[in-house]
Amino acid sequence: MRCPLPVIVLAREFSAVPVGGLVAVACTDVAARVDVPAWCRMRGQEYAGESAADDGTPVHLVRRLV
Repeated sequence: MRCPLPVIVLAREFSAVPVGGLVAVACTDVAARVDVPAWCRMRGQEYAGESAADDGTPVHLVRRLV
């Protein structure tokens, strides 16, 4: 997914995540390293960091706080 799709998909799916749950956003768009943490700050959620999928795709982790 290219910008802004990772954040759009995250926002669309986020309401289904229980409070305390984690969402993994897997995407190759380098802008997601900035966009996902910024979305978390604007929405009062926790950016839980970045890892990698088995194929090396970056995965951004978001924890639902509210």
